[in-house]
Amino acid sequence: MKIDDIVKEIDQAQSQGPLRGMTIQPCPAALMDLRAEINKADPNPQVIARIAGADVALAASLLRVANSPFYARSRPTSTVSEAVALLGMTQTVTILTGFLLRSSMKTQSPLLERFWDTSTRRALIMGFLAKQMYSVSQDMGHTFGLFSHVGIPVMMMGLKGYESTFVDATTHPERSFVQIENAAHRTDHAVVGAMVAKAWNLPLVITVAVRLHHDFTVLEDTSIHKEARSLIAMSLMAERIMSQLEGSQNHKEWEQYGAACMAHLQVQESEMEAWYDTLLSRFEDASGI
Repeated sequence: MKIDDIVKEIDQAQSQGPLRGMTIQPCPAALMDLRAEINKADPNPQVIARIAGADVALAASLLRVANSPFYARSRPTSTVSEAVALLGMTQTVTILTGFLLRSSMKTQSPLLERFWDTSTRRALIMGFLAKQMYSVSQDMGHTFGLFSHVGIPVMMMGLKGYESTFVDATTHPERSFVQIENAAHRTDHAVVGAMVAKAWNLPLVITVAVRLHHDFTVLEDTSIHKEARSLIAMSLMAERIMSQLEGSQNHKEWEQYGAACMAHLQVQESEMEAWYDTLLSRFEDASGI
């Protein structure tokens, strides 16, 4: 699947087929304002802090994450301006993106009770991996981690019968998650997630990576942007680490494609083990995030 085909598929998804008429939550105004500022040639941290501080819940979320042991800051922050100064503007916007994404999804399904905690953990791991490998920026890794599975709550809200599909997909030992989704609904969370990423005006690299994050045949496809392929490979590494953190050693996609992803990123098993140990320590200390 080429880039033009992916964009065309996303554009057509809401006008025809099983996703016709599905509602995609618009990008929140606060996030549009934050992005507008961060994309300027000379963004102003005071403007970032003012936008974040205008919403009590947004400010509280930023301070909670900034003060968590995961970021290992030398001193606690008590104001939004201090948090922006310590985290940096780009990382601040990335953290706030996660909060606003979660706030925009109104589904109350008990099946998604742990979804957002898992999404946050995945995003933090992706940001960490990006920082170790330098193949993509830390904020790109973090943002991709937030949006890679966002199609799941959207489908939960908009597709009849998806709750039973979700249960089947999370318990079936043989078929993959997207195979089960497509068998039941003729679409999957990778397509829907890409629709959300595009609607929220995320970089095309992230939109493409979200669409293809379960298709590891693209790792050597040079028609796909290198950064998108790196994100896809990193995402499976992140899922593997998450499985280990949760005490599970069974991960079918990792068994099939883990070696290819590590080879693509030129990562050794010893590095994976060291990163896991570091992340295990951080998540044990930062259990409240």
